[in-house]
Amino acid sequence: MIRKEKVEELKRKMGELGIKEDDLLEKFILGSGSGGQKINKTSSCVYLKHIPSGEEVKCQKDRSREMNRYYARKEIYERLRKKIENVLSEKEQAQEKIRRQKRRRSRKSKNKMLEEKKAHSETKAMRRTPADD
Repeated sequence: MIRKEKVEELKRKMGELGIKEDDLLEKFILGSGSGGQKINKTSSCVYLKHIPSGEEVKCQKDRSREMNRYYARKEIYERLRKKIENVLSEKEQAQEKIRRQKRRRSRKSKNKMLEEKKAHSETKAMRRTPADD
């Protein structure tokens, strides 16, 4: 269950962005996927559309309808914020960071890094006392 403070915070953020509840079209549809008979019989999947922008979200993260309503609104907020403010979401920032970390170094930067390591090891070797050898 989501705390009231979180719901109120999301409503406040949506208000700041100019998203009104009247602009949202909300439908509940039958869920699908894993979860057994219960998920397939109940309308816990939330479809949310922001009419002015045409942005649509379909959310079925949880078995609870209320949780899915919250998550759908949060997703709509994130998408519209990204559109309006032209910023990357936290999720996209994390993905971009991982992409940068996995990217292969250029030959020039790799050689430079290896040279720096070699120079550092030589500096450390000079610090050793003769008895350490």
